[in-house]
Amino acid sequence: MKGSLIIIAFFALGVACGLGRVFSIDLAQTDISFYTLCALMFCVGVGIGSDPQTLRNFRSLSPRLMLLPAGTIVGTLAGAAVVSLLLTHRSTGDCLAVGAGFGYYSLSSIFITEYKGAELGTVALLANIIREILTLLLAPLLARRFGPLAPIAAGGATTMDTTLPVITQASGQQFVIVSIYHGFLVDFSVPFLVTLCCGL
Repeated sequence: MKGSLIIIAFFALGVACGLGRVFSIDLAQTDISFYTLCALMFCVGVGIGSDPQTLRNFRSLSPRLMLLPAGTIVGTLAGAAVVSLLLTHRSTGDCLAVGAGFGYYSLSSIFITEYKGAELGTVALLANIIREILTLLLAPLLARRFGPLAPIAAGGATTMDTTLPVITQASGQQFVIVSIYHGFLVDFSVPFLVTLCCGL
């Protein structure tokens, strides 16, 4: 939990610096976040490669774990459909499109803005950022209460990059490969499902 709070604190600090124009260059227009993410993935790769037990643990896991991405996709879309019943001013397609971002806020919000307008695109951006932040904050609690797969399902498309270190800490090293596999497939589904839902 402490590690998650530190991550969120750095995020809040970054937002404050951006609002206060602390930096003389516009970091949003540079590739610094891309290179930082590459460095993070390199460190995760070194951690996996230096522990041969990780791949052995992956081989011993149940093949049913391969269905985890499908469960995340179906569960998220079912939740979005239920929420659409409460948001009477939004269509089911709109709510499904926002849900189909699965935490991939940069791509999904661009698609939704293009198809449905800036207002829903902003909602998608905020909803998917909140999903990522909640995963970062609650991963240890989710793992304790619901099992090691819960933080992976909650993370959606982010489980192969930004939330991977927290998930590894909460669920265990043996779930690193599952988390990367899950994130890759869910990530891959985002442009197709968002576009499909926007057309409903």
